[in-house]
Amino acid sequence: MSSLGGERYAVQKPIINYVKEQSAEYISQDGNKIFIKLGWEYVSPDEALRLRGGKMGLVFKEIFINQMQRLNSGFMDHLLAEEVIKKLETVLPNIEGNFTAWKYLKGLGTIFVPGEKRERNIKFLDTEDVDRNTFHVTDEFEFTNGTKTIRPDIVFLVNGVPLLLIETKAAYKIEGISEALEQVKRYHRECPELLAVLQVYALTHILKYYYSATWNTSEKLLFNWKEEVSGDFESLVKTFLDRERVIKLLVDFIMFTRQDDELKKVILRPHQMRAVNKIVERAEDSTKKRGLIWHTQGSGKTYTMIVAAQKIIENPIFENPTVIMLVDRNELESQLFGNLAALGIENVEVAESKKHLQNLLSRDRRGLIVTMIHKFEDMPENINLRKNIFVLVDEAHRTTGGKLGNFLMGAIPNATYIGFTGTP
Repeated sequence: MSSLGGERYAVQKPIINYVKEQSAEYISQDGNKIFIKLGWEYVSPDEALRLRGGKMGLVFKEIFINQMQRLNSGFMDHLLAEEVIKKLETVLPNIEGNFTAWKYLKGLGTIFVPGEKRERNIKFLDTEDVDRNTFHVTDEFEFTNGTKTIRPDIVFLVNGVPLLLIETKAAYKIEGISEALEQVKRYHRECPELLAVLQVYALTHILKYYYSATWNTSEKLLFNWKEEVSGDFESLVKTFLDRERVIKLLVDFIMFTRQDDELKKVILRPHQMRAVNKIVERAEDSTKKRGLIWHTQGSGKTYTMIVAAQKIIENPIFENPTVIMLVDRNELESQLFGNLAALGIENVEVAESKKHLQNLLSRDRRGLIVTMIHKFEDMPENINLRKNIFVLVDEAHRTTGGKLGNFLMGAIPNATYIGFTGTP
C-alpha cells in the first residue's frame, strides 16, 4: 500500500470531509445529547497559496483584513490590519514569539491608532458569538522561510490565521504516531516561523487521536483525545474540531508560565477542561455553595484551578468577584503565580502574611488572591459578607478540616467553596 493511498485518502480526506459538514449530534457517555457545530470551509492548496501571497506568507490576507475590520469596527482600517499582519508574521521564531501570537488571540495585543493617538487592544477572535469568526481548512500547506520548506498535512485557520495543524499517518503504520511526532519536531526545527503562530497540533493514524501544544514536542505531553463521546475516528475528529471547542481550546485552555526564566507552554487535558467547565457551572448555581473535584496525583490540578479562577473572574455574571486560591507552600513558592498577569489575569495578589490577607479581605479586594490556609488563623468573623467570593481549596480533605477551616468559613461565610482532593 502506498503512503499516498494510506494517508492522504484514508486519513486526510475523511478529516476534511467530516469538518466540512455543518453539524453533528452525539449522545455522551452520561446520556446527554451533544450538538456539534462544524462547517469548516475547505480551501484548496493552490487557493490557499494565493490567499497567503506565496509560500512565505502565513495568513489568508484578504480574509484576515476583512475580519479585523469587522471585529474592530471602531478603529481598524485596511492599513492598520496590514500592519497587524506584519506584526504577526514577524514574531520571534520561538516559544517567546508563540506567546506573543497567543496574546493577540486573547485580545491582549495592541496597535497604535494614529487618529486617536493611543494604543488599542485588537480583537482577534469573537469568543462570545463564535459564528462571527471564519473557519477554514486546507491541506498540503507548503511553507518556506527561504532556507527550508515544510508541508503540514492539514492546517486549520480562524479569521485567516493558521492556528492548528493535524499530522496524519496511515493506520497500517505501527509506529504511526511516533513518526507523525517526528514530523512535527522537524517542522519546529526547520520552519519555526510558522510554528510561532500555530498554537495546537494533533496526530492521528485513525486508531488513536492525540493532541498537544506547539513548542511541546515531548511524547509525555501528548494527550489522548477521548472526550464525552467514546468511539470511532469520526466522532473523535468532530468533537475535537467543534467550532466552539476550538475557540475555547485556544483562548481558555492554553497557558504560558515562566519559571526560573524559562517560558513553558501548557495545554489542558480533557479531564482538566471538563473540571473547569464543571467548576464554572457550580459557581453559577446560586443554590449550591460547595463542590468537590476528585483528582489523581500529577493530574495538573494547579493549572485547572488557575484556569477556573480566570474563567470566574472574566465572567460578567459574577459581577467583579474575588477568587481565593488556597495552595500549599511548594506551589506558592514555585513562581507560577508571579506570571499570571501576563496571561491576562489582572489584580493578582499573593498574600504575604496574615495581616496582608486580612487587609485584602477587609478592603474588599477583587480579582485573584493566592494564599495558604494558615494565613486564616485568628481571622475575625464576617470580615467580608459578599456572596461573589469563590474559594478554590487544594487538598481540601485536610485543608478545611479543624480550627483553620472554621476560621476560613467564619471569615467569609457567604463564599462558595470548591475543593480539590486526591482522597476518595
